[in-house]
Amino acid sequence: MALNPFFIQGTSGEQSLVQDLINEQLRMYGVEVFYLPRQYAKTDTVIKEVISSDFNYSYPIEAYVENFDGYNDNSVMLSKFGIQAENELTVTISKERFENYISPLIENLPNVELSTRPKEGDLIYFPLGDRLFEIKFVEHEKPFYQLRKNYVYTLTCQLFRAEDEILDTGIEEIDDTFDTDFNLRTLTLVAAGTTATAFAGIITSGGVNQIIVTNRGERYLSAPTVAISSSPTAGGTAVGIATLMSGLINCDGTDIGEKVQGIYVTNPGRDYTDNPGIVILPTGDDLGVGAAATTRISDNVVGVVTLSSGGSGYTTAPSVSFSSPGIGTTATAIAVVSSAGTISNVFVTHAGAGYTVAPTITIGTPYMAGEGTYIDNETVTGSSSGITALVKTWNAVSGELVISNSTGEFVMGENITGNESGAVYQLKIEQTDNTVDEYPSNLEIENAADDILDFTEKNPFGTP
Repeated sequence: MALNPFFIQGTSGEQSLVQDLINEQLRMYGVEVFYLPRQYAKTDTVIKEVISSDFNYSYPIEAYVENFDGYNDNSVMLSKFGIQAENELTVTISKERFENYISPLIENLPNVELSTRPKEGDLIYFPLGDRLFEIKFVEHEKPFYQLRKNYVYTLTCQLFRAEDEILDTGIEEIDDTFDTDFNLRTLTLVAAGTTATAFAGIITSGGVNQIIVTNRGERYLSAPTVAISSSPTAGGTAVGIATLMSGLINCDGTDIGEKVQGIYVTNPGRDYTDNPGIVILPTGDDLGVGAAATTRISDNVVGVVTLSSGGSGYTTAPSVSFSSPGIGTTATAIAVVSSAGTISNVFVTHAGAGYTVAPTITIGTPYMAGEGTYIDNETVTGSSSGITALVKTWNAVSGELVISNSTGEFVMGENITGNESGAVYQLKIEQTDNTVDEYPSNLEIENAADDILDFTEKNPFGTP
C-alpha cells in the first residue's frame, strides 16, 4: 500500500535544518583537520595496483573526533620487530561541507579517481597529534537515513605507513611530518666543479726530498709528531707530517691499533749536507710505539706547495702531477679532499731532484658532467654500486636529492642516473634523515628481558 500522501516525510526544509544543525555542532565541538586527496602517479596495468602516488594538495575541514579517550589501540601486537601499535582515529565530517567545498576543488585534479566523496587511501592530517592517518573505511549511512537523507561521513583511519608516496603540500607542518617519519634519505650531488690550482718553488741546496718509513709501529691513537733534525741554516729545517693506517688485526684476533702509513714532506728545508735524523713521537697520552723512518736529501728539489685555489665539486682525491725537471727525478704528491668538496692540502710524497725552474703543478679535474632534472617517483641507479632508489624530491639549486626505498648504500663518487629522465649527477655526500622515534619502547623491553633471561651461557651442554 502506498504511503499516506497527507503526511510528508523528510521535506527539503527539514533535511536542511538537520544538516545545518550538524554543521553547527561540528564547528563548535570539532577540530580542524586537513584532507589530502591521493593522486595516482603509476598503477599496474594488469591488476591496477597502485605503484606510486602523490599528495600535493590539502584542504582544511572541521571534523568531530570520536576518540575521546585516545587513539584506538585495539590492534596493538607484539611482533618479532617489537611492539606495533596500529593507532586508529575515527572522525566525522559533514557530507554537505565535503560535497560543496572539497569536491569542486579536487574534481579537476589530475589522477584523482573519486571526488564526490572521501575515498579510502586518502589521508587525514591530525594537527593535534601531528600525525598522518590513512582512510581505511568510509561509512556514509550512519545515522541511517534520518528524514530520508544522510548527513555525515564517518571516516575510520589508521596511522599512515609510507611506501612510494610523495608528499608536497606546501604546508611545512604536514610535509615535515612526512619527511621525519618515513625514513627518507638525502643525497647531496654535484654537477660541475672547478679545478684546484697550486704552485711551488724549488730548493737548490740540500732539501729533504723523501721520508722513508722503516718501521710502522703500533697502537697509535692519533697521528704522531714528526721531528727532523735542524738544518745548518736558520729557518731551513724540514717539516714532515705522518698519516695512519687502521683496521689491523693480530693473528690472535686482537686489535693492534693504528700504524704509521707514511710521512709526507710539507717543507723540504734547505742547506742540509747529510741526511737529517728523524724521530716519531706519540702525541699527548698516546700509547703508540715503534715507528721509525729515514730521510733522503738532494739538490734542486720542489719546495713548499701552496694552494692558490682549492677548487670545488671534488668527491674523491684527484691526481697531482709535476712537470719533469728534464734531467733528474719528477716530484710526486697526493691531494686531500675536504668535506666541502675542496682540496684542503697537497702533500709531497717525493720532492724530486734536478729542478732548475719552478715546476708546473697539475691537479685533476672534479666531476664536470652533471645534467638533467630528476622526475618524482622515478628510479635512480648508482653507476658502480648498482643500488636503486625512488626519487621523492630534487632541488637543482642545492643539489639535494631526497630518496626512499633504497636497496642499499650508494658509493661516494659514483654517478646517480635517473632511469626515466636520464639526469645524471655525482654523489658527494649521503646522509640519513633523522627518523628517531620520540617514544620507543623496544629498547626498554629488551633490557628488561635481559634481566630475566641469561644470555651469557655459550655452551648449552656444558656444566653450569
